[in-house]
Amino acid sequence: MPTLILLGLGLLALLLLFGLLARYLRLWLQSYASSAGIGLFDLVAMSFKKVNPTVIVRSKIMAVQAGLGDSSGLTLQALEAHYLAGGRVPLVVQALIAANKAKIKELDWKLATAIDLAGRNVREAVQTSVYPKVIDCPGKNSGRESLDAVAKNGIQLKVRARVTVRTNLNQLIGGATEETIIARVGEGIVSAIGSAERHTDVLENPDVISKTVLARRLDANTAFEIVSIDIADIDVGANIGARLQADQAEADTRVARANAEGRRAMAVAREQEMVAGIEESRAALVDSEAEVPKAIADSLASGNLGILDYYKLRNLQADTDMRKTIAGTSAPTSAVAQ
Repeated sequence: MPTLILLGLGLLALLLLFGLLARYLRLWLQSYASSAGIGLFDLVAMSFKKVNPTVIVRSKIMAVQAGLGDSSGLTLQALEAHYLAGGRVPLVVQALIAANKAKIKELDWKLATAIDLAGRNVREAVQTSVYPKVIDCPGKNSGRESLDAVAKNGIQLKVRARVTVRTNLNQLIGGATEETIIARVGEGIVSAIGSAERHTDVLENPDVISKTVLARRLDANTAFEIVSIDIADIDVGANIGARLQADQAEADTRVARANAEGRRAMAVAREQEMVAGIEESRAALVDSEAEVPKAIADSLASGNLGILDYYKLRNLQADTDMRKTIAGTSAPTSAVAQ
């Protein structure tokens, strides 16, 4: 019975050993052949740490074969720590290899892992740092075909530019993206054209725009360094100044018309007031004339006016009417005759 137990334990040990050899022997042989320095027990320990040994071994082999050893920060513990932190270990190693080949000294393991954990593609950043990329301004997704600006003489210019940038690895974490570069360059182009006295000055020397924009250091606090700004195309647009002057003249005309209409309405109202006043005066005159016969009758009744005096008054009125008739004016009806 003890013999059977020992045989069972021995068989179990052989199975475990075979399983370990089947899983880790190939990786250990690869590590040993490439001098990666990863032992068999290190591979077993990775399984307990929830680390994928295949990823670590292959990344370590890439680093060693490219001449990046433990002195570059690519130790086994550093690779495992970055993997456990959720980083993309092969991508970071590839970026460091590319930076080393391109002699980019500012990128080390610490900075590369920080960029990777920040969500940026560190390998693409290194590629852009080595091979600058071109950004269209305005952007292709902006829905605009050109940047429109107006010179001081009122002529509109339509500009399309191309901005050549390369990645600034030291500012990649926290630095602004391509959209900020496009916005700043667009603002600088509009400002440069707006500062020109005449649009012909810009057409004769478009390089003025590039020099003015580059002098403003638009790449500050961004993830890129502006290499050059090239004016791809520039066209003459509308005469915005003349259009604005015409619109202002039209607005002034409307205001003048409104003021004239107001004055006319006030004059009409004043005329109506004066007509009403004349009619009131005529009514008062008629009322006064109506009192004259009453006064004469009262005078005759009281003896203050004699009959001879009354006839003299009638003769005087008749003479006055005759004179007016001769003069060619119609004689009004005499109050005395009434």
